[in-house]
Parts: sequence; C-alpha cells; structure tokens
Amino acid sequence: MNGEPRIGDVFGELLRDAWAVETGIGPRPLVGGRLPRPVIEIIERDDGLINGAPAAHYLAGPEHWQPYDHRAVDRVRGAALDIGVGGGRIALRLQELGAPVTGLDVSAGALAVCRRRGVRDLVHATVDAHAGDGRRYDTFLLLGNNLGLIEGQDRAPVFLAALAAMARPGAQIIAHGTDPYGTTDPVHTGYHERNRRSGRLGGQLRLRLRYRELGTDWFDYLVCTPDELAGLVQGAGWRLTDVDDADAPYYLATLRLEG
Repeated sequence: MNGEPRIGDVFGELLRDAWAVETGIGPRPLVGGRLPRPVIEIIERDDGLINGAPAAHYLAGPEHWQPYDHRAVDRVRGAALDIGVGGGRIALRLQELGAPVTGLDVSAGALAVCRRRGVRDLVHATVDAHAGDGRRYDTFLLLGNNLGLIEGQDRAPVFLAALAAMARPGAQIIAHGTDPYGTTDPVHTGYHERNRRSGRLGGQLRLRLRYRELGTDWFDYLVCTPDELAGLVQGAGWRLTDVDDADAPYYLATLRLEG
C-alpha cells in the first residue's frame, strides 16, 4: 500500500453510482450500510489543491440547467457530436428535439450509463481516433466546461485539426468556457503566475480525478479567456465568431470552420 489510487475509469464508476442513487437501480454506495450517500467527484490539482463536486449534475434534466446550457442547445444545427458526453444530459435533450446527435467519450462506464438512459448513438473513442471513422458533423459540442479538452497551446492545433477533419462545410463548434482570472484568491492567482513562469497559459490546469479507490492519470485541462482562445485557434482552421458572456465569468464561444 503506497497511498496512491488505482488507475481506472473514475468517471464511469462515479456516474454508475450517481445513476444508482438517483434511480434506486443497481448497487448503491451507502452510509452505514443503509442510506444512499451523495456521489462526490474529487478533483486534485498538481499543486495539492483538492476540490469536490456532487456528480448528480452530470445527470440533471433541463429544468436544472444553467441558462447558457439552454442557449447552447438552441444554437445546434444539423448533425451534432457531443464531445465528452458524460451522463448524456445534452444528447438526451437533443434527441427529444429530434436532432441527430452522437455522444463521444473515452469512458466506457459513462457510455454504459448513457445507454441505460436512452442515448442511441454512442462512440467509445478519443476525438483523434474518431476523426478516422469517416463520419461528418455540422456542430461540435464542448459543453460542461469541456472547452478545457483542448488542454493548451501544444494540444489545441491537433485537437482542432481532428474536428476539422470531421466537419461538413460551414460547421461550428459551440464551447462552454470560464474566464479564470476574475478571482483574487491567492491559491488561484499564485497558480496562474506559476504557470506563466513555466511557459504555460495561466489557466492551464494539471489535474487528476479521484473516486473511492480509483484515480486517473494526470492530464491538462484548459480554463482560458475568449481572447486566449482566439489566439489558440489562429491557423487551426477555425475562427472565433461569437462570445456569449451573459453569464460571466462563464461564456459560450462559437467557432466556425474557415474556407
């Protein structure tokens, strides 16, 4: 025993348990062997900061969404790829509206939960791998703060090129991001400065997820301003055309395929 978590499908395991708590279907984590306990996702940053968040929001219906989620769904056109589909909340809503949608995730457990909830078209792959499958889309969704999946300066061109390879003419990306720099908390401002000194963007997080005895490998996750995003997409085949910051510091960024 070394105190380190066992590497596994953290997201899939916590979604499975959150679904069991919500529905009463399947084994549930219990307090004292009797009462269902809330499922908490633990997010560990590489400076030692630990945060926890209830996992139930990954399953939330539209009545519990934030306003920007509704506005994002309203902007979907044509066939959509929901990247990081998670518990399937966005994909399920698009299905209800009659929109063709495919859910993509690297978590087999998350996709199993989506399937049980009724999401019909699911792909277990990375964006890079799926780009070779020959499927084409009109809208790419990076919701639930999944703009972070572009990771940083090094990864962004590769990620955006993979989306361009799957894009039909006139395709769009609708991404939910957060401006990280409104805080005055020295725990965060100090982290931003440390990142800049090492040549990273201030909000380029180094994280791992934890749940029960499981953990993920460490990964980069980018929290950036719209101006930083505009710089990242230059020369990557996409153009930032709109920023909806009505719910600042959260924003919806719309990018359109160039050419």
